[in-house]
Amino acid sequence: MLTLLAGSAKTSLLAQPGTIAFLVIFGMGVLCFFLFRSMSKHLRKVNKKARDEAEAAEREGTQDEAAHSAGGGASSKP
Repeated sequence: MLTLLAGSAKTSLLAQPGTIAFLVIFGMGVLCFFLFRSMSKHLRKVNKKARDEAEAAEREGTQDEAAHSAGGGASSKP
């Protein structure tokens, strides 16, 4: 009698292990999507800033070389 009652009980949709596992994996996938999108945006910002700094340093270096070659390489200090 007890086995008949246990066997006839309906299980809810969320009580099944496959459904819960699917929802957990799906939620992790959605979170990873937004995490990767945010990370790529931040990496683009960092990459652009590094390129700008490198270009500024290169321009400054070429200006220093031009000043040394125009001045004959000698300092004007006594």
